[in-house]
Order: sequence, then structure tokens, then C-alpha cells
Amino acid sequence: MTEQQIRFDDGASYERMMGAWSRLAGDVFLDWLKPGSGLRWVDVGCGNGAFSELVVQRCAPAVLQGVDPSEAQLNYARTRPGARTADFQLGDAMALPFPNDSFDVAVMALVIFFVPDPAKGVAEMARVVRPGGEVAAYVWDIIGGKGAAAPIESEMRAMGLTPPRPPSFEASRIEALRELWSDAGLDAIETREIVVQRTFNDFDDFWTTTLLIPTLGPTFASMPPKDAELLKTRVRSRLPTDAAGRITYEARANAVKGRMPE
Repeated sequence: MTEQQIRFDDGASYERMMGAWSRLAGDVFLDWLKPGSGLRWVDVGCGNGAFSELVVQRCAPAVLQGVDPSEAQLNYARTRPGARTADFQLGDAMALPFPNDSFDVAVMALVIFFVPDPAKGVAEMARVVRPGGEVAAYVWDIIGGKGAAAPIESEMRAMGLTPPRPPSFEASRIEALRELWSDAGLDAIETREIVVQRTFNDFDDFWTTTLLIPTLGPTFASMPPKDAELLKTRVRSRLPTDAAGRITYEARANAVKGRMPE
């Protein structure tokens, strides 16, 4: 399976492709974390601010810092009406631009398998969280075949194609997340699965939205027309529609949380 560095540099496309998924999973994730209000948060790999906005709306943070390597994504995040109190800046998940003990909560939402060295990323989150604070993440279960792009990826593989995977896709396993949190010295570690459903207006809505994912679009565009049409037919056949032609697809994320030792 091909692995590559994957970047998201179009905030509007990301919003259509992943914003809704991020909020669906993020709501369940925040219900599980049960954070208080007035806390200091850092959203590592905040992208276009979809999860950051959810934190602002639901958790009333005293501080929310969003960090991402894409200025284009950050520019989109800064336009979100619901995230006006957040501060967004360029940064590397493996070298966060904050002093030790700066935050009460550090999160990664659908990000950790894009970090080239996940252990460094978790260690950095732990470094910038105060004693007793929380470090948490959720990520699509792509190895389990339940990510947001699974219907297309599965049919690509069945046809002998190799859609690229994120550079650290192994970190999406729930056992790997637990090990990363343990190795970072976190206590009270818990994991869980998050299952969410998203409804698309019709097959074309699902298809064009999901192909915005950088691991899929270029691969599909490079296929011979006959193979491209076959792939589309195969995916369509595995996604039943309701009476109105809508498609409801279920995806699963793995989540982990732990506390910094007092």
C-alpha cells in the first residue's frame, strides 16, 4: 500500500468533504470527554477549524489555540463565525510553538495518522498540557475498513489499485493509540469506538464529495476511462439508497484519552 505525505490546502473543499464528518464524530467525542467550561485548549492539526468551532460552541473555552501546517486551511478557519474567539496559527504537531503546561486540554481530531512521527506528536501534546490536564484524539479506523472513504477505497483495492494511505496509518488502530498514550506517560487511559452516520442527497453527492479526499481524487483521475466507470459502478452497487435516492453511510473512528500525571 502506498504511503505519502498528504496535505489539505483547500479549506472550502475540506469543509464539504470532511467538515460534516468531523462534527458528527466530534459531538460524540466531546460527550465522552465531558470537559468543563473555561478551559485552555489546543487543537493540534486544526485544519479549517471544523472541530475548533465545535469546541467553542459546546465548551466555552477560555483559550483555544488552533495549530496547522496549512495557511490556506487556517485562513478558512479564521472566517468561521462560531470560532471568532479562537486563535489560529501555523505550526508543526511535532514541535508545538507553546511553553510547557500551557493548556488544560490538547486534542487531535482526525489527524494523528497524518503526523509523520505520531509518538512525537503525542509527546508534544503531553508537554504543553498541565499536570492533571487531558490529552485526547480520535481518528478514522481505516485499517478496519470503516473510514469515511472506505466504500471507494475497498473497490479500488478489489480492482488491484492502491490508493495512498496516510504516512502513519497504523496509528489509527485502537491498540496503537493506547500504546502511544501509555508511552507518553499519560494516566487513566481510556479508548472507545465512535460510530456515526452521514446522509448524502444521492450517489453523485456521495461520489463527488468523497473524491475530494486527496488520497482518492488523483488516483481516480489517473484511471483509464473504462476502469473509472467500472469503479463508479461497483461503488454505486454497494451503497443502497432510500426511497428518495439518499445514501446513508456509516463510518467508525477510534478514540483515546488520558490525563497528565499530577
